[in-house]
Amino acid sequence: MLQLGLRLHDAESLPMEELLPEVKKKGYTCAHLALSKAMKEYPCTPSALTPGYALYLRHLFEKNGMDIAVLGNYLNLAHPDEEVIRQSTEMYYAHIRFASLLGCGMVGTETGAPNPEYKFCPECRTEKALSAFIRRLKPIVRCAEQYGVILAIEPVARHIVWNAKRARIVLDEIGSHNLQILFDPVNLLDLDNVDHRDEVFAEAIELLGSDIAMVHFKDFIRVQEGHGLKAVGAGTGEMDFTPIMKFIKQEKPFIFGTLENTTPENAEICGRKMRQLYDSVTV
Repeated sequence: MLQLGLRLHDAESLPMEELLPEVKKKGYTCAHLALSKAMKEYPCTPSALTPGYALYLRHLFEKNGMDIAVLGNYLNLAHPDEEVIRQSTEMYYAHIRFASLLGCGMVGTETGAPNPEYKFCPECRTEKALSAFIRRLKPIVRCAEQYGVILAIEPVARHIVWNAKRARIVLDEIGSHNLQILFDPVNLLDLDNVDHRDEVFAEAIELLGSDIAMVHFKDFIRVQEGHGLKAVGAGTGEMDFTPIMKFIKQEKPFIFGTLENTTPENAEICGRKMRQLYDSVTV
């Protein structure tokens, strides 16, 4: 059974106490929680992430019959300023500790770009950028080991870990069971490979499948602006999730799968489409 959830900062703008019942009504049983986006009324500095705060949220989710699938902390570990890296590393440590108290098994992140803007640049594809990312990731993974939390990295076509091969290098270089993969198929796409996306997804499942701890579901449409692809709610674009659902159904019982880039208006129907597809595939 797929455990389907919602990224909370895509939902209605409500206090968490009012938001969780609304998300549950839409059929979701878990959530992707990014404190800085979903809990804007409260600070999320390392000193603010106390045991009391964690247990308040833990009890609130339990009251609503929901799990926190992943605690998001998407800070750029390839930033060129070492002081920024130091502060970001402390935030990762705090989120890992907080996740352990929340009863949340995973902290999720992407893999950055070697500039302050966190934007794609040619240097993203270099060995120098990859080495710097791995070096900065290692102590964070060690912290995750100490707290019994999984750190899940999300390969993204326009970041340093831009394909499945690069992600496999990171996993093998660090060599920790507490470093795993948050698999977002659409994030592996750009205009260069979008028309061969079945091969891209098959490679990702072959190289990373054993280490996939969670899945993100979103869709895409082609646009003129930006890098040519725009993320939209699952089931509202060009994606065919059938092979991914088959993999999940066969290999990943009860995995968390959270939807991204939905709106309050389409979140319920997007979730329904994903559940119906999961139920319909055969393995």
